[in-house]
Amino acid sequence: MHRYVNCSDDFYVNLNLNTEMELTGSRETVLHFFELIQRKYPTMQNFYSRDRNDHVLEENKELGNYRWCSVEKKRVCSGYVNPDSIQSVIEQNHDILDLAPHALSVSPLDCESINVMFGFDFTYSGNHNQLIAEALGVAPAFEGLLNTPASNAIAYEPTIQFAMSEDCKVQCRINVESRTSAYHIRTGVFPEEQLSCYVTARRFGSLPAGKSYVDVCGELTEICIDMVDNHVMEQLLLPLQQTIAMK
Repeated sequence: MHRYVNCSDDFYVNLNLNTEMELTGSRETVLHFFELIQRKYPTMQNFYSRDRNDHVLEENKELGNYRWCSVEKKRVCSGYVNPDSIQSVIEQNHDILDLAPHALSVSPLDCESINVMFGFDFTYSGNHNQLIAEALGVAPAFEGLLNTPASNAIAYEPTIQFAMSEDCKVQCRINVESRTSAYHIRTGVFPEEQLSCYVTARRFGSLPAGKSYVDVCGELTEICIDMVDNHVMEQLLLPLQQTIAMK
């Protein structure tokens, strides 16, 4: 497993290619696309449709680490849960983006957006919002609010989004997501849910001349790796992991 897996209970990388026009939904085209993927990754054997325009090919989820790919009405997605290496994720995403333009007729002009997301899940039974505040702290202007009588945070999900290019077409978003609701707090019943941290790099619009989906995916992946290694690991992931361990 990759070292990122040690920072959380589950680590995964997702790729989403969103198109302006609807993808072809013909039976032959979709099956041919998945057959080409399966030739590259023979262990991806589970094929099913969630609805008429949402088709999925994946490995056995029970193994704990698995690949998956889906074709939707206006989106092609790929993911790898608990990968053995980042390189294996990169190769999978590149293989799918190599196939999509020809097999699914996805032109570089047809790109609404493409994004790569690194996700980190922590299993925790308790108030996720209070945990996030304790592990990561809050802005000085809000510190006193958590100390008011009967204070019990029901929504605290830090998020920051910033441009990575002058035209703002390339952006990065880092956010922490709680699964605790007011119902959980009111009843005092906290099921084991996933508290998540996401690092997402996204490019909007048609691709520049001379650039392929593979090129853009590589650039977005590098942004995510840089953010995790130089900012998210020490400032977000380890504090969350350590605070949960002390509970």
